[in-house]
Amino acid sequence: MKPKNAFGLVRTAVAVPMVHVTNPLMNVVEMMKLVQQAATKHVQLLTFPELSITGYTCGDLFLQPLLHEKAIDGLQLFIEATRHIDMIIQVGMPLLVNQKLFNVAVTMHKGKILCVTPKTFIPNYKHFYEGRWFRPSYEATVSEVELCGQRVPFGTNHVIDVFVGKGSSKRRIFCLGIEICEDLWMPIPPSSHQAIAGATILTNLSASNSEIGKGAYRYELVTQQAARCVAAYQYVSCGPWESSGDVVFDGDAIISENGHLRARSEPFDLDVEFEPQLLVTDVDVEKLERERFISGSYSQTSIVDPKEFHRIECVVESIDDKLAAAPRIHLNKLPFVPSNNKERAERCEEIFKHVVTALKRRLRSFEKGTGRRDVVIGISGGLDSLLAFLFTLRAFDELGWDRKGILAVTMPGAGTSRRTKKNALTLIKQTGVTWRDISIVKNVTTHLRSIGHEPCWTCLQCENAQARERTHILMDLGFVIGTGDLSEIAQGWCTYNGDQQSMYNPNGDIPKTLVKYLVRHAVEIERFKEIRKAILDVLSTPVSPELVKAKKVGEIEQLTEDIIGPYILHDFFLWHMIRNGYSPRKIAWLAKLTFAGDYDRATILKWLHAFLKRFSASQFKRQNLPDCPKIASVSLSPRGDWRAPADVVLTAWIEEVRAMIEELVP
Repeated sequence: MKPKNAFGLVRTAVAVPMVHVTNPLMNVVEMMKLVQQAATKHVQLLTFPELSITGYTCGDLFLQPLLHEKAIDGLQLFIEATRHIDMIIQVGMPLLVNQKLFNVAVTMHKGKILCVTPKTFIPNYKHFYEGRWFRPSYEATVSEVELCGQRVPFGTNHVIDVFVGKGSSKRRIFCLGIEICEDLWMPIPPSSHQAIAGATILTNLSASNSEIGKGAYRYELVTQQAARCVAAYQYVSCGPWESSGDVVFDGDAIISENGHLRARSEPFDLDVEFEPQLLVTDVDVEKLERERFISGSYSQTSIVDPKEFHRIECVVESIDDKLAAAPRIHLNKLPFVPSNNKERAERCEEIFKHVVTALKRRLRSFEKGTGRRDVVIGISGGLDSLLAFLFTLRAFDELGWDRKGILAVTMPGAGTSRRTKKNALTLIKQTGVTWRDISIVKNVTTHLRSIGHEPCWTCLQCENAQARERTHILMDLGFVIGTGDLSEIAQGWCTYNGDQQSMYNPNGDIPKTLVKYLVRHAVEIERFKEIRKAILDVLSTPVSPELVKAKKVGEIEQLTEDIIGPYILHDFFLWHMIRNGYSPRKIAWLAKLTFAGDYDRATILKWLHAFLKRFSASQFKRQNLPDCPKIASVSLSPRGDWRAPADVVLTAWIEEVRAMIEELVP
């Protein structure tokens, strides 16, 4: 059984040591300083630069047998020094095999050499002269070599399966693939085949010089390869201690997880003494493996371009408890929302363009079929109807259609507040659309009494009757623009055959936490300046369906988050459950870290339990959702990213949360 604290994390690091060119003994001393640092940080995989034992800029000294001997002596010393350190370590060195010199990566663990990986693509252009000294991997005539008294695999056709535990508790925590510098720059890097063979962490021992603009290009190469391979890719290049005869090295080090930056050194951001660097982060292998298996096309590459790989096994000690207690991961309270202001503004504008383009296409289709250029939308004075209204206004403007074709309907009920009604009227009147005000109180009262229910305006039956009456009115008036957002759809916070229905819903893929930023974005652009004041007031209005009659006339009685819980938590749960496939235990663990100081574990578990129950119970509503434009990697459309039985019950998920709640009891 998987341990409770095993959340799929692996702690990796890259190291840029001080280099003494052609002096393996001193280089080993320098590398050991970083190994010791990494050990105190519980690093499981550590990668040094290309030719780190000797230095990269040895020139024709690579042709000297003495340097080869000293490199092996240095490796032997390094092996002995790390024999009792539970860490997989990779170093680079020159290695003479059958009268051919290879540029290799040596991967070891606790005194045992796991494999030797020669460089495949040897650069021999411009300032690179490696072909003068080294041979490419495909010129090797052996698959094993004798090195430091060990018989070890030699070649590029191996991956390393890393396990923890023994017997029935033994489990693989990651698979390792290795390449060297220039290999990454090729059309089909060796790491591509290694990833197809199962490698989830790919390493690159490099010695890439610095040039103007090259750092940005190199960063793109690393992140793109990580994304293409759906892997963690850790790249490390040698630092400025190498010879500066014609080139300069900046110690660029990058760790990317599926295209997302996890750590990077600052080139030339070193003091006068050129301090060595150690970058440590945790990569989520569990998430990477899930990304691969849900993509059917990923596995097809092994059929299209098959390669045979030798699998090497390595067993390390588990550090699950240490990783769980103090993970080195990025914590984000708003996973749907970029944290960078510039990126967030760009994302909001991109979403507006995306949704408006889809809405315009649907409106053109409607016009073609009916000859009409009009829609109807209910305006409540709340966030969701405002966002849908903004999308519709922009679509009409870009189509060149008269805004009078937008029929905005206010439908006050027993719980409508003065504030929301005022904002709704301001939005409508100042944008030049057509307005109708239709009270629903009389019709709902008549309907409820006809079925034997005296209106109390506080029960669920009264709430649903109001929601359905509003939808009934809108449907009779024309082509209805929906307003429900992704968070409401996930929670079932909508009335079946009521506000759940529309002809087209531009909000359907947008979570509540993102709705606020999109609406705020509208304030900051010229297009909606005439309603800026009203938009700001809507943003500061508490979220409420206003379906319960207030104790004080005109006030807001019903607050959504008091009933179903904070949207910031629910959107967090939704993202990690649907996008990442995390278990409730992992979601709760991550939420506790992320919301430390905001919500305690008991509160998080309370709302996670509520979220799962509501999500499970409302699947039948999602089976009949109207079309909505997909904008992100989390969608609940039954025709898109989420398909499940209408009567599904998430028993295992809910029980796991209950078990965690029971664990809180002393």
